Amino acid sequence: MRSECVHLDAETEAVQEQETKPKREQTASLEKLVASCVKHLKKRGLTIATAESCTGGLLAGKLVDIPGVSEVFQEGYVTYSNKAKRKLLNVRKSTLKKYGAVSRQTAREMAIGAVFEANADISLSVTGIAGPDGGTEEIPVGLVFIACCLNDKVTVKEYHFEGDRAAVRAQAVESALRLLKKTMAESKE
Repeated sequence: MRSECVHLDAETEAVQEQETKPKREQTASLEKLVASCVKHLKKRGLTIATAESCTGGLLAGKLVDIPGVSEVFQEGYVTYSNKAKRKLLNVRKSTLKKYGAVSRQTAREMAIGAVFEANADISLSVTGIAGPDGGTEEIPVGLVFIACCLNDKVTVKEYHFEGDRAAVRAQAVESALRLLKKTMAESKE
């Protein structure tokens, strides 16, 4: 009987190993992406600020995981409520009323607000519905807007992520970092 338990435990460990391997590869890939972004910020002498809603500081946390990021990371704003978006990032009340917190317009104003409030060169903002509830037919769970502001130019992207709350938030962070990298690569300065 005892040998059967050991055999089952070995099978369970093998399955767990298979399930966690892709997660480890994803984590390593994300760590490389974050490190690359920080390296490019340093190389270009750019400072960054983040403004987050549905990711709740996860993006800033990923940046802060990189040693030496203090050279480039100015501030991170977690503005989950509309009141916080207005107070900390100067998102207009009229924007929130007309378009809602989860919108291209709000993401844009969050990014602009973060650049100015933190006196940073570049910013990333994230706003969306991570779920599992809160979505509607017009604004479904997984809808996320990510904006990047550099040199007075704001790029806003719309994403439709799938998965649970953690998966939506993780995909939003990775997409924000990819947008940051692309924006820096496309800018001439």
